[in-house]
Amino acid sequence: MSLASLCGDTREQTMKAISILAAAGMLMFVGNTAAEAKGCIKGAVVGGVAGHFMHHHTLLGAAAGCIIGHHLAHKKEQDQKAAQKQRAAQNAH
Repeated sequence: MSLASLCGDTREQTMKAISILAAAGMLMFVGNTAAEAKGCIKGAVVGGVAGHFMHHHTLLGAAAGCIIGHHLAHKKEQDQKAAQKQRAAQNAH
């Protein structure tokens, strides 16, 4: 049984299936690495896949995903620092 028979007979459907499988594999890999890029890599992968399905705007989606992923990672880091500061203040009293 081939990938084409699972997804249909068209080349476009086969390419979509391959893209989905590749993106899923990349997300598994990216999810286990250190956050050196502060959310950019994971956001770029997700954005690239989304952009691909929105009329083949893969690079635009990857760029937007990188920016959004970096922003969300920075926001999470700031929230964690604020919570840590608040816990330290509560323990001081």
